Amino acid sequence: MTLLRNFAMFWYDFIVGDDWRVALGVVLALAATYGLVKSGVDAWWLPPVAVVLLLGLSLRRVVRSAHQG
Repeated sequence: MTLLRNFAMFWYDFIVGDDWRVALGVVLALAATYGLVKSGVDAWWLPPVAVVLLLGLSLRRVVRSAHQG
């Protein structure tokens, strides 16, 4: 059981990492891209835009918390 728990914790830490909001944003962006493509929209541009926006929001959150601390 410990091996399975360690395996699960590795993947959780690898995917979610330090910020669960970024992981959730990526999942939502991929889901939105899938939905748009299934509707016939050319949505190749959505994941890169989402990553840039999520990175900016994450950096802003870190800088803001560093200035407060």
